[in-house]
Amino acid sequence: MTQKLTALQVMQDAPVIPVIVLNDVAHAVPMAQALVAGGVRMLEITLRTPQALACMEAIAKAVPEAVVGAGTVRSQADARAAANAGARFAVSPGYTSAVGQACRDLGLSLLPGVSTGSEIMMAQEDGFSELKFFPAMQAGGPAMLKAWAGPFFDVRFCPTGGVTEGNATELLALPNVVCVGGSWLVPQDAMAQGDWARITALAAQSRRLKV
Repeated sequence: MTQKLTALQVMQDAPVIPVIVLNDVAHAVPMAQALVAGGVRMLEITLRTPQALACMEAIAKAVPEAVVGAGTVRSQADARAAANAGARFAVSPGYTSAVGQACRDLGLSLLPGVSTGSEIMMAQEDGFSELKFFPAMQAGGPAMLKAWAGPFFDVRFCPTGGVTEGNATELLALPNVVCVGGSWLVPQDAMAQGDWARITALAAQSRRLKV
């Protein structure tokens, strides 16, 4: 039995969790291998394409060093499908108690998405204190995180949405930010060209963003 990860363990593994959109199952395994080679193991495969679940399953079977996660989890059915495909953590764009309970029942650690104080309070009521701030840059960016540090002093965040290599350092410097989510580690053109060395290099660079 694989040991259950906590959300904090997922967040602390590397400064950046790659937000991955896969359109071709053939890309899944070499992409995962490239990220792992660059020191990035927590892989958020978003449920935005029909191929996403098959990609998760392929990575879970072929790349044991990777930790497969499911992004864009919006329902209990999404959570069940992701767990069945081998996901060990889930990331949601928002939060509902139903999704939270489903992930708990399935043994999936969850990073619930929040963008307001009320949503943070709802997630905390259900026992979640490691949260995804989404869409981070559109919803206030570093200024919002600084404002939340007072009333929500016990919450740790993974800002995602509009995060780039250029602004990640400012976010990661905040005491209530553990990691960020970003899609720049897996450029669509690099995947289309099979340029796995470029993805490995981007992953390795991201490891140096937070000392």
